[in-house]
Amino acid sequence: MTPFGEALRELRRQKGVSQQEMAVAIGVSAAYLSALEHGRRGRPSFDFLQRVCGYFNIIWDEAEELFRLAEGSDPKVTVDTAGLPPAYTALANLLARKIRHLEPDMVEELTKLLEKASNRG
Repeated sequence: MTPFGEALRELRRQKGVSQQEMAVAIGVSAAYLSALEHGRRGRPSFDFLQRVCGYFNIIWDEAEELFRLAEGSDPKVTVDTAGLPPAYTALANLLARKIRHLEPDMVEELTKLLEKASNRG
């Protein structure tokens, strides 16, 4: 599951609607919603996000948060290290090999470290 998929499922739960009901209302298939929620589809389109926001009456900060979650929810990420020092490529490959085996606390720790580093630069 992706962060966006988790948020979408929670929105549906709060409103008490099924995937089928939501799919009909916003003009997509229930299979597509299921694939998004389970992380089997890439980042949703801007148009789709707009329809979701309209369906759930989401505005301003909540809509911005939903768009942010969608931006970070591509389940098949490509990391381009061309032109970077060898250590960067090694790190990207190590993470790709080990990510499925990381404990949740390690993921949280790495995320905080990377966010801290990105705020400095």
